[in-house]
Amino acid sequence: MTAQQEATGSQAQEIFRELLEPAGMADPYPHYARLHALGQAIRAGDGLVLVPGYEAASAVLRDPRFLVPDAERLDRVYPGWRDHPSLSAESLLNLNGERHARIRGLMAREFTARRVRDLRPAVERLTDALLDAMAERGSGGEPVDFMDEFAFALPVTVICELIGVPERDRAPFRPLARSLTATLEPLAGAARLAEADEAAVALGEMMSDLVALRRARPAGDLLSALVAACDAGDGRITGSELLHNLILLLVAGFETTTNLLGNGLAIAMADRAVAQGMRTGEVAAEAFVEEVLRFDSPVQFAGDRRPAGPTRVGGILVGPDDHVVLMTGAANRDPRRFTEPGRFWPGRPGPGPLSFGGGLHFCLGAALARLEGAVAFPRVLRRFPGIEPAAGPERRAGVVLRGYEHLPVAVGRILRPRYGMRS
Repeated sequence: MTAQQEATGSQAQEIFRELLEPAGMADPYPHYARLHALGQAIRAGDGLVLVPGYEAASAVLRDPRFLVPDAERLDRVYPGWRDHPSLSAESLLNLNGERHARIRGLMAREFTARRVRDLRPAVERLTDALLDAMAERGSGGEPVDFMDEFAFALPVTVICELIGVPERDRAPFRPLARSLTATLEPLAGAARLAEADEAAVALGEMMSDLVALRRARPAGDLLSALVAACDAGDGRITGSELLHNLILLLVAGFETTTNLLGNGLAIAMADRAVAQGMRTGEVAAEAFVEEVLRFDSPVQFAGDRRPAGPTRVGGILVGPDDHVVLMTGAANRDPRRFTEPGRFWPGRPGPGPLSFGGGLHFCLGAALARLEGAVAFPRVLRRFPGIEPAAGPERRAGVVLRGYEHLPVAVGRILRPRYGMRS
């Protein structure tokens, strides 16, 4: 390694450390800009390669030679992982090759474009009902927490309806899911990991009960279809694989969308011209959603990859022992690919964001998240033309998942809903 490479690596290490501090989590984008100046990919120490560049990150995501951390990898880098129920190696997030293709293929049949499109009327009805509740709660001028009252409630209800989770079983889901997502964060300490383990056990018990329910009383939902596939005994999915991937669907089915909704509303409240364009239709809802995904991505890192053999990433030679960290939140702000990356510009030309990953591990629920955002944002802004931030917005702590813990708003003037309107 040359002296220049060592200096670049030291700079990258320092920037990465800053990203893991509270100030870096609150606003990572200046740190990403400094990484972009260092290259598409940077070796930031022995075994660690950071990938903030769009082209390099996109290439890795779409290259099947790059593997996610599976059981074999975890055995090497974290021998005690099997003692933690929250660290599953049976979910799609941690599977490679034939096993990943088998389970993903089965689940993908339940997330077809047609099925997602058919959900739109239900998403519209639910959105209007939640806005009715927000209007009533905030009619006297009291702040309403958008995250609690809408951003969580909409996607969790949609995914639970899609999968087939009865309404009575949904109340404890949010805190359990939130605890489980700690395993995605690099700084999750022993206490948070213990909470995640408890949550994983509780969610596993909930899913086991639901599987038993659908086995006794099948319905026309995703859960019934997966239970039938499991019981067919033809090797498409085992009982253990079914439970772990049901938990993944539930957690992933609302976490990204919840953050998307909160981040997007915060942007709209800060940019009155864009908000007004959404109300009038001059700014297309779909274009707004895509730019939120790029500008303030709900998922900032696409995880750790390793190549099956020696290869190059952004000019850096990497091998099977390296951790290739895909910084998709940084890639979405890469000035090499996006003109004025710090400007919020719905409908901007150029490539799409990498917020849902790419390649074999592209997010199964991406179309559903986009639909929920495209329905929700125009309806929120039309219903509450004077909506504005109230005191005390609070970002959630984390470097991987980016969103709000609390986003209090004053709904201001409330317009009567025009039910049946198309967003």
